Amino acid sequence: MRETVAWRYFNRDVLPFGAMIVVECTAVGSNTLYKAASLRGLSFYVFVFYMFAVSTLVLLPLSLIFGRSRNLPSAKSPVFFNIFLLALFGENRFMATIAGCKGIEYTSPTLSSAISTLTPAFTFTLAVIFRTVSLPS
Repeated sequence: MRETVAWRYFNRDVLPFGAMIVVECTAVGSNTLYKAASLRGLSFYVFVFYMFAVSTLVLLPLSLIFGRSRNLPSAKSPVFFNIFLLALFGENRFMATIAGCKGIEYTSPTLSSAISTLTPAFTFTLAVIFRTVSLPS
């Protein structure tokens, strides 16, 4: 019984916190690596391509190993159209990465890392403005 409670505590509290630390360290490392590479003449388009290629090589095998669904939708399913629309109009990570790399060229990776931690605050502020979240009274 005690082992189950400890495992539940680890999954609920420790694992998300550890994942957040890993993501932030990766972002800071990527920003610092980009600044060093751009000072030596690397184009930000090339760096963004390398960054997306490495992330694809890391995440694709993980999605195949830890995939949850064994039933794939049919090819006529509207899921593929929804995936296409999300890729076209959704959170455009490619353009955000290019804009971020261009910003790092003019400033420092420290400023970029500090501003990236403010993203949840901006998201919450926009959610309050558009009334998708209500403030407790």
